[in-house]
Amino acid sequence: MPIPITPSKIDKLTPIKPQGLVVVITGNGKGKTTSAMGMVLRASGHGLRTCIIQFMKGDLYSGEWDGVKLLGELVELHATGMGFCGLQDNRYTREQHRTNAQAAVELAREQMNSGRYDLLILDEINNALKLKLVDLEQVVTLINDKPERMHLVLTGRDAHPEVIELADTVSEVCEIKHAYRQKIEPQPGIDY
Repeated sequence: MPIPITPSKIDKLTPIKPQGLVVVITGNGKGKTTSAMGMVLRASGHGLRTCIIQFMKGDLYSGEWDGVKLLGELVELHATGMGFCGLQDNRYTREQHRTNAQAAVELAREQMNSGRYDLLILDEINNALKLKLVDLEQVVTLINDKPERMHLVLTGRDAHPEVIELADTVSEVCEIKHAYRQKIEPQPGIDY
């Protein structure tokens, strides 16, 4: 039987030179936002404060909205999106999506400069860039203006090559098989 490890038995490593990282999570597979939320959980365990800004999500409920509330004051989430632009059921115009995404960029800039956060997650910003709801120059400026010790995570499909080049860590989530393609409905807590 395994011996449970309690926090008092674990040494916490501290980097000699703390440095904020730029992390890009991209690809066509399921799990980009989920991976970023795993970082939120891990960061919370170290007492780091996180701000999440969701660029596309906001018109349909997603479990992380209530899940992060359980982490208390360590995590703040802004679901600023109006849904996925260009999808058949989305009722908003491209101009409305762009106006909203521009406001989300401004919010990201404000939160980044507030000094209140150790981790800033820009969920689905890669999609917003691909759809031209935000401009490459805006995303590059956010990356370049990031405070030295702040970690910045950018998620979403189709990450721009320049964003990938600027990142410290890039992961690509690749779909091998998805339940949706087998006509299985999205499941709460797993898919949203």
